[in-house]
Parts: sequence; C-alpha cells; structure tokens
Amino acid sequence: MLSLKVSGMTCGGCINAVTRAVQSQDPQAKVQADLATQTVTLETSLSPEKASQLITDAGFPVLN
Repeated sequence: MLSLKVSGMTCGGCINAVTRAVQSQDPQAKVQADLATQTVTLETSLSPEKASQLITDAGFPVLN
C-alpha cells in the first residue's frame, strides 16, 4: 500500500480525477483519498514514482 500527500484536492471531482489518472495505467488500482488530510492511499502495481507522476500530471502535485 502506498500513501501520498497530494495538494489541491478540494472535492469529489478532484478525487475522481486522481482515481482516473492512476487507473489509466493500472485499471485494477484501488484509490482512496482523504480531503481533510490531503492524503491519497493506493493499492497499485505501479511504482511510487509512476503513480506520483500520473497524479501530478492530472494537476494535483504530490508533496515529498
């Protein structure tokens, strides 16, 4: 399980965008997001770097 700190998520639409971004490369990925903590938890076969890049490319910067 991978947990990432993601900035800019404010609503369900943001969560959907992050989910679609990850599932575009790993359709079986499970994505959970918490708007209050700005945390995205992933169960995916993608590398942490690839998942982070996909989320960032969708417009939601991943913080280190």
